[in-house]
Amino acid sequence: MRTGVLSGVAAYGLWGLFPLYFPLVDRAGPVELLAHRIGWSLLFVGAFLALRRQLGPVGALLRDRRRLRLLTLSAVMIAGNWGLYIYAVTTDRVIEAALGYFINPLLSVGLGLALFGERLRPAQTAALGLGTVAVVVLAAFSATGFPWIAVSLAVLFAGYGLVKKLADVGAAEGLMVETLVLAGPAALFLGVLAARGDGTFTTEGVGHALLLVAAGPVTAIPLVLFSACVTRVPLSTVGLLQYLAPVLQFLIGWLVAGETMPAARWAGFALVWTALVVLSADALRASAAGRRAATSGDAEPQPMVA
Repeated sequence: MRTGVLSGVAAYGLWGLFPLYFPLVDRAGPVELLAHRIGWSLLFVGAFLALRRQLGPVGALLRDRRRLRLLTLSAVMIAGNWGLYIYAVTTDRVIEAALGYFINPLLSVGLGLALFGERLRPAQTAALGLGTVAVVVLAAFSATGFPWIAVSLAVLFAGYGLVKKLADVGAAEGLMVETLVLAGPAALFLGVLAARGDGTFTTEGVGHALLLVAAGPVTAIPLVLFSACVTRVPLSTVGLLQYLAPVLQFLIGWLVAGETMPAARWAGFALVWTALVVLSADALRASAAGRRAATSGDAEPQPMVA
């Protein structure tokens, strides 16, 4: 349990620090950086799986047509998520990106309702309503207008989580297949850049090149830690730990990057945070009730939310 919690804190803590990394390599541009992230992630996770002698499941996934189709879809979604997040961070919109990951749990509840016909408990319905009102407030009264980056990030990541749930694969093995799917277009883009003399990998110094290579471990290490977390701790605990990343991102955007927080934005965030408190309290209550019912032998099925 302790190992799982520490792994979760480390994973979400590293994800929360991403806004400090991407500006260091912003000379590459969002698309070039995305291509490098794909390529170096593939090499790093491939080496990791090879050292652990776990490449066999990757081959099995590549031969499984159903899972390969799902992982191809998830690859497109995560590439869109990565690219948009890099764009947000490198254009001083860290706070809006953080909002996307605050909205994501609420959107997952909505997906469970829309796609699986799940019955929402009253607290979940209230949380979903508060989240919707928050987006309306931000769109109507915020000086930045509709928070399209936040909503797009939330939609892409919630969809990614849904597809990965359907594929039911390990974190590292899934990332290996996803980056394999994306490797061809990424390599083609980097090759075109190099041929035109527009690439930055060999032109901006050794430090810049090493930072681009670091995109591999920066992407894969938190994922491995997350995998160690979810196999050891209850999902209700994982659900609470997940808020560490957007909290850190929000603080970096506000206190480090100096992004503004006008009154309308504070109001929108306050509504989202209230919704997440309601959602988390309900999840903890439902988890405790499920454990008590299981202990007494009267377990009733609980509505599951993706």
